[in-house]
Amino acid sequence: MISILVVDDEELFRNRLSKALQKRELQVFSAASYDEAITIIQTCKPDQGVFDLKMPGKSGLDLLKDALHLHPDMKIIVLTGYGSIATAIDAVKMGALSYIAKPADVNDILNAFSDTPATPDTAGSESLQAPSLARTEWEHINRVLHDCDGNISSAAKRLNIHRRTLQRKLQKYPPKK
Repeated sequence: MISILVVDDEELFRNRLSKALQKRELQVFSAASYDEAITIIQTCKPDQGVFDLKMPGKSGLDLLKDALHLHPDMKIIVLTGYGSIATAIDAVKMGALSYIAKPADVNDILNAFSDTPATPDTAGSESLQAPSLARTEWEHINRVLHDCDGNISSAAKRLNIHRRTLQRKLQKYPPKK
């Protein structure tokens, strides 16, 4: 039986995802924080992991790095509601199999673990659609902010916009598509 660790600080999402994975006959461990997850990884050595990127305390990227150090054979997917190209690249470079934006379907998560990724013929038509202009702008802003190590003033200068305008844009939720 394949074991999987679900790490998310949102209790409702974590519980629903855990139940859906159990229905697919997987052994599921769940954790709400970095510390709980590390304890489970050390004691149970799960085969797979689904880690939320944004959590109180240490992030999902910190957990990804430390989990792979403790259990190098673990396959990990990073989930987030605040996805950007920069963090996706970081997650994959650090060893994640994939990076999926919330809300994620259980089938999307399980497909990300499979050795054969979905092809355009088997994927939904959403995978063929180009991102909206608003989504592209949001991802570009986050990539520039990441390149500036989170320095808003420096990123605003590179983007040629006022610092306050950048702060307002960053406070908004990312566009869905």
